[in-house]
Amino acid sequence: MAEDLIILSDDNFDAEIGNSELPFLVDFWAAWCAPCHMIAPAVEELAREYRGRVKFGKMNVDENPLTPGRFGIRSIPTLLLFKDGQVIDKVIGAVPKEALENLIKKAL
Repeated sequence: MAEDLIILSDDNFDAEIGNSELPFLVDFWAAWCAPCHMIAPAVEELAREYRGRVKFGKMNVDENPLTPGRFGIRSIPTLLLFKDGQVIDKVIGAVPKEALENLIKKAL
């Protein structure tokens, strides 16, 4: 995984999201999920391209079941966009990089 991605867990999620002054895109994924692996390179590229303007994190739903449950994550990949600690938008499924970039631009 790219160095620009923060690995999120049930333990650090609230602190990372709540303390972020930047918009935060969180990728909920699992190791067995083929569409999750398809979207991962686009998320990593965007994390590099938007370094310093947007934070990016990944949360493995199998290892961290509490947080996805709180947000009603039923399908993966699901990407939630947070601003000021609140969800402002989401994308479900493997979408093109351009769709993710359009999502991010809403928060800037």
